[in-house]
Amino acid sequence: MMRIRVGFEISFCFSQPTAMLALLSVHPSRASTIQTPECFEVNPDTSVSEFVDSFGNRCSRLFAPAGSVTLRNDTTVEDCGQSDQQLWNAVQHSVQDLPDEVLIFLLASRYCEVDSDLKDLAGNLFNSTPPGWQRVQSICNFVFQHLGFDYQQARANRTALEAFHERTGVCRDYTHLAITLCRCMNIPARYCTGYLSDIGVTPTHDPMDFCAWFEAYLGGKWHTFDPRNNVPRIGRVLIARGRDAADAALTTTFGANELESFKVWADEVPG
Repeated sequence: MMRIRVGFEISFCFSQPTAMLALLSVHPSRASTIQTPECFEVNPDTSVSEFVDSFGNRCSRLFAPAGSVTLRNDTTVEDCGQSDQQLWNAVQHSVQDLPDEVLIFLLASRYCEVDSDLKDLAGNLFNSTPPGWQRVQSICNFVFQHLGFDYQQARANRTALEAFHERTGVCRDYTHLAITLCRCMNIPARYCTGYLSDIGVTPTHDPMDFCAWFEAYLGGKWHTFDPRNNVPRIGRVLIARGRDAADAALTTTFGANELESFKVWADEVPG
């Protein structure tokens, strides 16, 4: 077992008081692993209310005042210290055998155009692969090789089809394309966002950021896949899930603003 300190500090500038929605708390599924209580703070001090959305995410509502506003959270979670589980014998279910609540993750969504040219592409590329875990991993391999990671090419409204044609993006684009290809092959897939530490890998010189990955429904359970890194990793801490990034947006502001600063941390606690 290990402990990981996770948190963020994000500052915005608002020209006028603005309603805001934030999905920045540790996901309820990790509640039992939280070692120190989360400390979600807004500066200047602002009233914050919380609710759980239809995907099970903890959502914070606030009415940000005009001027500079900083959101901050910091907590320590316990982690098993093991890398992402791999179950190569996990089977793919027939659609008629899927639970009702899983079917929504087969459908097209804002950034995942299942009803597009990607449908035929997926069939051509993956019909010959064994169904189940190996098929999902083949999709991840393809996405990992097809896209080039480039922060400078990040775009908040890029869809899976656009990522395929542009062949570039960041972790959310890798995730959207892999989710779409999975759904095209009748494999339920859902979007995840959260913290991902550098534990067990060589740290990069890039600033820490939130990370996107996905879960595929195989063998009666949801399993983690990461087409951006395409290797099992240690220390994922989930924040939110949904059909795609539209359902798991970390912040949504209902008015104009400018991002002033952005800092994220996910570090192993010594001892």
